[in-house]
Amino acid sequence: MKHLSTLCSVLCMSALTLTLVCCSTPGSSSSDDADNAAARAVISNIMTRTSVRAYTDRPVEDEKIEQLLAAAMAAPTAANRQPWRFVVIRDRDVLDSIAGHFHTMRMANKAPMAIVVCGDMDDTLHGDGRDYWIEDTSAATENLLLAAHALGLGAVWCGIYPQMERVAYLARLLHLPANVVPLNVIPIGYPAEDPEPKDKWRPDHIYYDYYGQTAPAESYAAREEQTPEWEKVHVSQLKDNAFTLFPAPLALTVGTDEAMNSMTIGWGGLGVLWGRPVVTVYVEERRFTRTLMETNDYFTVTAFPRGYEEALHYLGTVSGRDEDKIKGSGLTVKKTESGSPAFEEGRLILECKKIYGAPFNPEGFGEVPQKVYADRPLHTVYIGEVVGAYVKQ
Repeated sequence: MKHLSTLCSVLCMSALTLTLVCCSTPGSSSSDDADNAAARAVISNIMTRTSVRAYTDRPVEDEKIEQLLAAAMAAPTAANRQPWRFVVIRDRDVLDSIAGHFHTMRMANKAPMAIVVCGDMDDTLHGDGRDYWIEDTSAATENLLLAAHALGLGAVWCGIYPQMERVAYLARLLHLPANVVPLNVIPIGYPAEDPEPKDKWRPDHIYYDYYGQTAPAESYAAREEQTPEWEKVHVSQLKDNAFTLFPAPLALTVGTDEAMNSMTIGWGGLGVLWGRPVVTVYVEERRFTRTLMETNDYFTVTAFPRGYEEALHYLGTVSGRDEDKIKGSGLTVKKTESGSPAFEEGRLILECKKIYGAPFNPEGFGEVPQKVYADRPLHTVYIGEVVGAYVKQ
């Protein structure tokens, strides 16, 4: 069987090479054309694969079944554990039992065969890595589906795990040992339908460098040549998630040319209060920034791309009472429309007008804040209405 597979591969590659030599354009090499054609064939096979649920009566040849399984076993696997196990079903009664029991697998009563992809729990990693068997067998399944499409077959992934009723039924039907868990059932046959591939391309599901960054990062040389521009946007256009934005160090900046300071913050919130979009920040009573927050009507919060961790660490560990730490950070001050300071190096600036400021009241503390403030000064809560949101394009 291996000799036959090797021979088929050699013949296919020879035919492809002959075709490309005859059709290659001047100035291009046959090896380059062959590489490009092979790449196009692989991508085309991925993009045109569809779920096929109707089959002819033609049986699937043994050679093709072996090719399907070989492709499945070529999948990546954590620590090379290869926990996959495959049950090839061609018994009509078993296929009909699957079709009759699972309403989502009725196509199995017309399929000439099916393959059940399973995981052997005795061959998985131990501890937290145990569930990698799901990823391993899923990768094997995708390889199998792509191979079926390439061989002119139709197939569909029908889920079993983690629905335990399905797992238990299939385990009984196929006499699976307790350590073998079925992941899915894949009915396979020659297609009796030709469904159109779905266009699943969604650029809005793609982020670059970190979640929420929708523009691809350019080369460092291109970045040096180009100066990104700030654009004022409505708060509804912001793509940052407050739960991922605030744990990362941000710069809270306040003041005028005569007295200005900035500090890093990791606590805060975004939301709506009194019918207005707001930012909430917390400043300890002993911080120099608090003095400026009390005497200024506006403040800004700046979020940075990666690469400014050292500057933010400096802003968070040096006191503005001792030196001009904005200058010491190496960051460049950018003024907002209200004249409030922010930073040119940022990627997002929220310009806020202070509408509330007061220290925490310990009388309202529960268990968590009681522990937090057992040996540290209280924070003052500042709420600012977002009057300007700027993103760097």
